[in-house]
Amino acid sequence: MGLRRKSREVALQFLFSHDFQERGEVAVSLQQDLDLFCSSFEVGQKAIPYGRVLIEGICGHLDEIDRLLAEHSHNWRVERMSSVDRNILRIAVFELRYGEEVPPQVIINEALEIAKRYSISDSVAFINGILDAVQAGSPG
Repeated sequence: MGLRRKSREVALQFLFSHDFQERGEVAVSLQQDLDLFCSSFEVGQKAIPYGRVLIEGICGHLDEIDRLLAEHSHNWRVERMSSVDRNILRIAVFELRYGEEVPPQVIINEALEIAKRYSISDSVAFINGILDAVQAGSPG
């Protein structure tokens, strides 16, 4: 497994756990929460830097990312998606919109591979459809 995938998985695990914590202002405690998360779980040190970029970027652009997800997910409200699927989508949408180093097809394929590992089989097609729509820029 590549280092970027490990970083994406760190981001997924952090965001998933963060969904269940009631926080007022995410940015205030983000650094502290991430440090605690990395020290509490087996997180490869090499995966942390890109994982941190993803987490901070997603939290910084969360409203826009969720708006894009809502626009491109036919008959699905973002808050009704499973936490795993929602956060896989957030990671991929962040990389599609703000990343410059990774080609879109690689981002989508990585999201699908992570979904195969962490979600249910039906989620793979669901995630693929939304990410294809986001990448094309047309509502799904």
